[in-house]
Amino acid sequence: MSDYKFLMWESHDDGTIVRILLNRPEARNAQNRGMLVELDDAFGRAEADDKVRVVILAGEGKMFSSGHDIGSAVAKAEYRPGPDQHPTMKITGGTRDGAESRMLQEWHYFFQNTLRWRNLRKITIAQVHGDVFSAGLMLMWACDLIVGSEEVRFADVVGTRLGMCGMEYFGHPWEFGPRKTKELMLTGDAIDIHEAYQLGMVSKVFKREELAERTLEMARRIAQVPTMAALLIKESVNQTMDNMGFYNSLQACFSLHQLNHSHWAEVREDKVPRAGEEHGVPNWRTAPPIVVSVKDKVRADG
Repeated sequence: MSDYKFLMWESHDDGTIVRILLNRPEARNAQNRGMLVELDDAFGRAEADDKVRVVILAGEGKMFSSGHDIGSAVAKAEYRPGPDQHPTMKITGGTRDGAESRMLQEWHYFFQNTLRWRNLRKITIAQVHGDVFSAGLMLMWACDLIVGSEEVRFADVVGTRLGMCGMEYFGHPWEFGPRKTKELMLTGDAIDIHEAYQLGMVSKVFKREELAERTLEMARRIAQVPTMAALLIKESVNQTMDNMGFYNSLQACFSLHQLNHSHWAEVREDKVPRAGEEHGVPNWRTAPPIVVSVKDKVRADG
């Protein structure tokens, strides 16, 4: 697949560096099924090309990604029977019933794809700007390194707005820390990129107008490392994390995520697998603005 509808592909330095850009700026780069399937193809394409040494993941428009697309006309058409239904809705569990269908579809297109990208046989860099919300965190955390611009905020609001316990790829405690994860999930607040840098989650913070070029410079530096050494450095760290429990915790939390969905599908008359306003969460379209957590206020001024 060389032509993408929801992505852009850039090749730099005679093909040694690839930049993949999420390209739905009108939807704040919300991740619809078509985008995620294309992204899996693009990562696989970069992985298969022996010329490629470093892959950059970035986004077009005002922000990196607002998370999963649960409301656009494009996303709704992909899920429903009709001429615009995405073909993946008829495979990999899409034709099964109830929780089985949802579990299998989310396992393939939200969970396993992210895990596969985390283990890509190339070095990956997330280049983030604007806001990175909810499932946007998953895409970013799948990368080996994260660089961003000075205004970036990170948040997961699925707990406070959808009644969910987190995303399908629950890397939160490993990235934010255990107690910070509880705070951010229970309040829906954000942290800024400077705090994320102090946590060790972010490697570099650049000016917004310099972000793309500086990220490319960093990719060029990493591309000089022998490919075998680069891969084994990555694998040494990833295997260490897995032996500390990272992989098993992801599996366990994916199961909890499915239990959470099943709860809402059971208690709601319309069977929608997330909380609604009648359950105490605000309408996600009109919810109060996300604010950065500050240490001396219960809620910062919006």
